[in-house]
Amino acid sequence: MNKYYKVFVYIFLTVVGFAMIFPFLWMLSTSLKTGTDVYSPSIIPKAVTFKNYINVIENSNFLLWFKNSIIVATITTISVLCFDTLVGYTFSKLHFRGKKLLFIMILSTLMIPTEMLIIPWYMMSTTYGWLNSYWSLLFPGLTSAFGIFMMRQFFMGVPDDILEAGRIDGLTEPGIFLRAAVPMVKPAMSALAIFTFLGNWNAFLWPVIAVDKADIYTLPVGLAMFSGESYNQWDLVMAAASLATIPVLIIFFFFQKQIIQGIHMTGLKA
Repeated sequence: MNKYYKVFVYIFLTVVGFAMIFPFLWMLSTSLKTGTDVYSPSIIPKAVTFKNYINVIENSNFLLWFKNSIIVATITTISVLCFDTLVGYTFSKLHFRGKKLLFIMILSTLMIPTEMLIIPWYMMSTTYGWLNSYWSLLFPGLTSAFGIFMMRQFFMGVPDDILEAGRIDGLTEPGIFLRAAVPMVKPAMSALAIFTFLGNWNAFLWPVIAVDKADIYTLPVGLAMFSGESYNQWDLVMAAASLATIPVLIIFFFFQKQIIQGIHMTGLKA
């Protein structure tokens, strides 16, 4: 019975895996087809061509949008790692008046849908003149309530004896944080960095509202505009979409171990 169960599980997972990867294969196939072959039901192109990729790069601001997304995703990821790790450590290992109340207030923001934050974000950006600038894209993602909660849960698993040993050895609080606590939560930091980068890389709703200059578009916004301009030219649209997935594929290829480990440990800690 156990043997048949395993066979069923493998078949089921294979079918589900193929169903999940099929849209990506179709996108890649369409990007390699000629204009007359796009509507062919076959997933294998009759004649493979890379002209679509060349046209996207030469006839659009794709590289500029790509650069903007890299800048925004990288800066927000670094900021989240710095602030959320520090705040998570503070809430887990330091004692001060009002700590529980402040932590509950931070957690309560997780219950607010992002769509409801658009209006205050826009009012702030209008008041301070942030619209159509990199800062308007950056400031909503510089810190994360989920990241604070996640890092706090991991720091709570760090033994207090290790921190006390550091104090006895003469380490200052910043030294204890950097040399004793942070090395023990690197898997969580890796997972948080990956999730933050991908989240900001794929962000669309706020960037499309905050920016209306083509030279500051992030990649999702630029692709949406490019898709509208390239009406029915699905070969070009799919080529642009395929290029946009390259960083995501690189991250999953090189950091899949950290992603799985981070998700697994997050589930255990949370």
